[in-house]
Amino acid sequence: MALIVQKYGGTSVGSIELIHKVAEKVKTFYDRGDQLVIVVSAMSGQTNRLLKLAHEMGEHPSRRETDVLVSTGEQVTASLLAMALHHRHCPAYSFCGWQIPISTDGTHSKARIDNIATEALMDKLSQGRVCVVAGFQGIAEDSSITTLGRGGSDTTAVALAAALQADECQIYTDVDGVYTADPRIVSEARRMQLITFEEMLELASLGSKVLQIRSVEFAGKYRVPLRVLAAHGNPDCAGTLITYINDKPMEKPIVSGIAGSNNEAKLSILHVPDVSGIAAAILTPIAAENIEVDMIIQNISEDNTTNFTFTVQKTDAPHAKAILEQVAPQIGAKKVLCDTEIAKISAVGIGMKSHSGVASSMFKALAGENINIQMITTSEIRISVVVAEKYYELAIRTLHRAFALDQPGAI
Repeated sequence: MALIVQKYGGTSVGSIELIHKVAEKVKTFYDRGDQLVIVVSAMSGQTNRLLKLAHEMGEHPSRRETDVLVSTGEQVTASLLAMALHHRHCPAYSFCGWQIPISTDGTHSKARIDNIATEALMDKLSQGRVCVVAGFQGIAEDSSITTLGRGGSDTTAVALAAALQADECQIYTDVDGVYTADPRIVSEARRMQLITFEEMLELASLGSKVLQIRSVEFAGKYRVPLRVLAAHGNPDCAGTLITYINDKPMEKPIVSGIAGSNNEAKLSILHVPDVSGIAAAILTPIAAENIEVDMIIQNISEDNTTNFTFTVQKTDAPHAKAILEQVAPQIGAKKVLCDTEIAKISAVGIGMKSHSGVASSMFKALAGENINIQMITTSEIRISVVVAEKYYELAIRTLHRAFALDQPGAI
């Protein structure tokens, strides 16, 4: 008997028929004697529908009341799944986040978890019940309902698994694991049996949509065994296990996966005086508007000026450009440029820590396809480049092939 936390996303519970299928799957675990905590998202499309209703009330709806509204989507799914389990003679009990409670800070729409009380869940589990928990939500100190941000049900599941010291946390999605690249772009992409928390965190931050970044951070911090599986796929497929570095076999490839994002923009402020504090002068007003900056490069010219370039999310680009145009005359810069037709391509692998030549192999492969590199950043286990957006898919396929990730035994 094992204590397992399972999470089912919106597409997995997108209809009554699919909820019944999830109930059948849950019952197979229950019948073999496992203790189960099931975390559910809102049915596919429901959160967007509720947000639309909120904005129909006014241009800037209250964040507190918006959290109250959108949290009902998960509540509906939790109660429906509990009903479906009852019909299968599988005793179940549904919980909202505030009933457990999952205590959070008071930041509405992107709250962070402070503490989880486990007594109520453990009591129901000891009675032989399946606990069905509405994901994405919690309660602040002032008793206000809060939500954890988009994809927050993943975080709920991992946090519950950590608090309960579960044997495994299983994230059920519409894909059967983590792939060496997006299979919609690379037909030869292969499912990884094993990936480290470090690698998964990099892939999640670089464009892989399989898991929410915060959930991977949580799992790594509390050493929660995390597995990605398909909700309605082959029941014999073991998915991808996200685990610790020491658990990964030694003879693994240097590069584990290729990630890409074409949702970024590049901003440049040109001919900036090369003096102390100039980077802070540029980026402080950007940060004040809650605009996240990713890659940064700075080039020094012979005339003691610098060109300062960084990337942001494409949706933030117009706002960031307007800020830079206000900053430019204050710091003596001459021009501001914005390029929204870029893509970021990254190679990720824990093996980079102990192997040389990855960067040169990557750059040589891109050069072979006449793909010009505009920016480069690195970490111990990741190399990212910015290229023109028109090369987005070609660059991913080229690097996937260059690092032999399409070959048997590569993963």
